Amino acid sequence: MKKKTQEKEGNSRNTDEETTDTKENMEKMAADSIENATSEKNQQDPESKGNQAEATSDKVMSEVRAIEEKLAEMQDKYLRLSAEFDNYRKRTLKEKMDLTKYAEEDVLSKIIPFMDDFDRAMQHIDTADGDAMKNGLNLIYAKFSDFLSQNGIKEIDALNTDFNVDLHDAVAKVPVEDESKKGKVVDVVLKGYYLKDRVLRHAKVVVGE
Repeated sequence: MKKKTQEKEGNSRNTDEETTDTKENMEKMAADSIENATSEKNQQDPESKGNQAEATSDKVMSEVRAIEEKLAEMQDKYLRLSAEFDNYRKRTLKEKMDLTKYAEEDVLSKIIPFMDDFDRAMQHIDTADGDAMKNGLNLIYAKFSDFLSQNGIKEIDALNTDFNVDLHDAVAKVPVEDESKKGKVVDVVLKGYYLKDRVLRHAKVVVGE
């Protein structure tokens, strides 16, 4: 009886030991599994980080290339605009020079016919009688006066008007007996003219005092 009891106790201890060993083995296996999983994760993380860094680098390089392309496009547009402006500047400068050079062309071309009239008058001056010469000169004078008027040139009224420094140049002063003529223009030495609303040439006058 006692022997059976001892055997039973021994079996019980063996079972407890086996249970303890099994438990320890399971805990060890669980620890090993966790360690292996952690190790695999640690091994995968650098690769994942590397892929992420590579993706970020590719994105940055793509943005850099896009910026460089945009910059090159802007530089090309700038060069084109600069060249176009330079051509425009040269063209307008030439047009301005031509305008200045030939500004009188229209007016002078209209004056030439009066020279033709004078040429004809000079050809017949020796054979023409006085009346014919007078009529010819009057005709030329009338045509030329009409030409000046058409181009905005008008004579400045001066004789018997008050002396005006904006319109007249006094070349001399003469004493006058008539009080009403003092300070007035009593003689016109050289006519003055307006060009539209601006004085083209002052009249040279003699003023009474």
